[in-house]
Amino acid sequence: MNKNLVLALCLIVIGAATTVAAKVYIYIDAPATSKFPIAVPSFKNMNTLPDKHRIGTSLSSVIVEDLESSGLFRGIDQASFLGNPDSSGITSDSINWDDWSLVGAEALVRGGFYQEETGIRIEARLFDVIKGSFLTGKRYFGKPDDLRLISHKFSDEVMLRLTGQKGIFLTQIAFVSDRSGTKEIYMMDFDGHNRIQLTKHRSIALSPAWSPDGRELVFTSYKKGNPDVYLRELFYGREHWISHYKGLNIAPEWSPDGKKIVLTLSEDNGNSDIYIINTKGEKISRLTSEWSNDVSPCWSPDGRFIAFVSNRSGTPQIYTMEVRTKKVKRLTFEGNYNTSPAWSPRGDKIAFAGRYKGRFAIFTINTDGSAFTQLTFGAGNCETPSWAPNGRQIAFSSDESGSKKIYSMLTDGSGKKAITSGKGNDTSPSWSPYLNYR
Repeated sequence: MNKNLVLALCLIVIGAATTVAAKVYIYIDAPATSKFPIAVPSFKNMNTLPDKHRIGTSLSSVIVEDLESSGLFRGIDQASFLGNPDSSGITSDSINWDDWSLVGAEALVRGGFYQEETGIRIEARLFDVIKGSFLTGKRYFGKPDDLRLISHKFSDEVMLRLTGQKGIFLTQIAFVSDRSGTKEIYMMDFDGHNRIQLTKHRSIALSPAWSPDGRELVFTSYKKGNPDVYLRELFYGREHWISHYKGLNIAPEWSPDGKKIVLTLSEDNGNSDIYIINTKGEKISRLTSEWSNDVSPCWSPDGRFIAFVSNRSGTPQIYTMEVRTKKVKRLTFEGNYNTSPAWSPRGDKIAFAGRYKGRFAIFTINTDGSAFTQLTFGAGNCETPSWAPNGRQIAFSSDESGSKKIYSMLTDGSGKKAITSGKGNDTSPSWSPYLNYR
C-alpha cells in the first residue's frame, strides 16, 4: 500500500526538535479564536532546470489548503505579497521581514526545491514573522507524484509547531462506492485525493472500519452470498474471512486495543444483537439479547462503553452500554429515527444521523445526553458520520448534489465541503487514526 511513498526525511536544524515544546501560537480549544494569518509563497526553484511539474506552486497551494481546512489558519493571498519572493532566499538572513509583516502575516513558510537526476529534493522552513526567527524545518526527497504527500507532511509540522498538537493531513478515509458498478471499498487521502480501490468483490461491500494502528480494515461483504465480515491487510492486500455466522455479520468495529471487534449478528432466530469477537472471528461475549433489533455498535475511546442503535423504545434511538456490566442507557430522545453513532476520539461527544423534517442530518450529543446539536442543514440527506482522529472534523455522506458524496466539516458544522466527486455514490466514510507509516 504505497510503500514506495515513504520519503527520506531529516531535520534541517538539530535544534528544531527542541523548540516544539516552546511557545504555542494557536490555542485550539480557545473560544472564538480568530484565524492565524500565514503566508506561503511558491517554493523557490534552486537550480536552473525548468519547473515542468509546477513543483513550486503545487507545494505551496497544498500546504495552504491543508492549513485552512483545519479552521485555524488564514492563508495570505499571494496577490498581496510585496516585492518578488523569488528574489530572496529561504533562510532567516535573506528574508525581508517588513514585507511580510506589512501584509499581515504572523508566520511564514519558505521553501525551495532542487531537481536532481534521482528525484526532487525539497527544503521547507517555518518562521515567526513578528520575531523574524526560524521555528522548524525539514528536508524531503521524492518524485513528482509525491508532492502532495510531501506537502501534507510539512503541513503536519506546521500544525504541531504552532498548536502543539498533531495535524490530520497524513490521515486517510476509507469509504464505500459503487462507481465501478458494484459497491466496493475504497481509500483516499483526507482531502479526497489519491483514491485507491481496495476490493474487487463484484458484490456488495459495506461499513469499512480501521484498526487502531491503521494497518488493517474490517468490513462486511456479500462476496460469498451471506453478509460476512472480512479483514484486509492494507500493506499486503491479503483478506481474511473472519466472521461468517448464519445470518447477518454487519457493522464491525475494532476495539481501541486492537484485540476485539464489536459487530451485529443475527443468528439467534434472525434477531439482530451485538456481540464481541476476536480478530479470528471467535465469539467472546454477547452484549444484547433484547427482542428488539440492536445494531451499529461503536466503542468509546477508552474501550469501557459502546454506543449502538436499538428500536427497543419503538423507534431507532442511540443507546450506550457499559461493556463490563452491560448496563444500558438511552441517550437520544429527540426525533423518531436516530442512527449511525460515532464516538468522538476525545470521548466527550457522539455524532449520529437523525431524521429531521423528512431528511437526515448530522447531530452531536454529549455522552451524558446534554447538548443535542444539529450540525448540517439544507437540502439532501446527511448520514454515517465519522470523526477525524483529532476530534475536530467529521466526515459524512450527503446526497445534496444528487448522487451521494463524501463531505467533511468542522465539528461546529462550519467549513463543509465535498471531498469526493465523479460518477456513482460514495457513502460510509471511516476516518483513519494517525498513520505513523506515511
